Amino acid sequence: MVPTIHFNYRYFEVQDSEGVQWWFGGGTDLTPYYLNADDAMHFHLVLKAACDAHDKTYYPRFKKWCDEYFFIPHRGEARGVGGIFFDDLDSPSQWSAFNFVTSCAEAVIPSYMPLVKKHKDDAYGYHERQWQLLRRGRYVEFNLIYDRGTKFGLHTPGARYESILMSLPLNAKWEYMHDPKMNSAEEALMKVLKEPKDWLNIGNVDRTV
Repeated sequence: MVPTIHFNYRYFEVQDSEGVQWWFGGGTDLTPYYLNADDAMHFHLVLKAACDAHDKTYYPRFKKWCDEYFFIPHRGEARGVGGIFFDDLDSPSQWSAFNFVTSCAEAVIPSYMPLVKKHKDDAYGYHERQWQLLRRGRYVEFNLIYDRGTKFGLHTPGARYESILMSLPLNAKWEYMHDPKMNSAEEALMKVLKEPKDWLNIGNVDRTV
């Protein structure tokens, strides 16, 4: 019942004929198994505050980038409820970019740990566990087929492949032509994953799902 979080922030520096080239990249996104709109709102609010402290255009830009990146085209659905994602960030200066990325990293714990504490004792049974395994299968599909970092690692000579594949869940599941029951909590999640939401302006969305 606790959502999965993914985050990484990275710095690259390479030497070429034009000198030293550098950039930052990374992001944070949330993958729940059961939808709780308040959780998604809290998560996005914390990330927005981290972005706004540096540039008020960052959150809308990087939220959109996240929604588009963590999408599974062959399924027509997002991996989760989004967050922020960016790459090739090399402005306005190296230290400004570093300070921004530092704020993003420092936002991980306050964005996520309240959700862990909120749901760690929630009751669940066999049905909820099987649904979690199915959703983890989607996580596997994205990471193996579309994730840039995974593809880069697998094509790097001498790479430690087990380290690259550690991003995959230990257990996952697939069922042929599986669809959640109508009006179920599982279907409520799927409706949101089919179309990205503005979690900071959700209006009359049912926040108690």
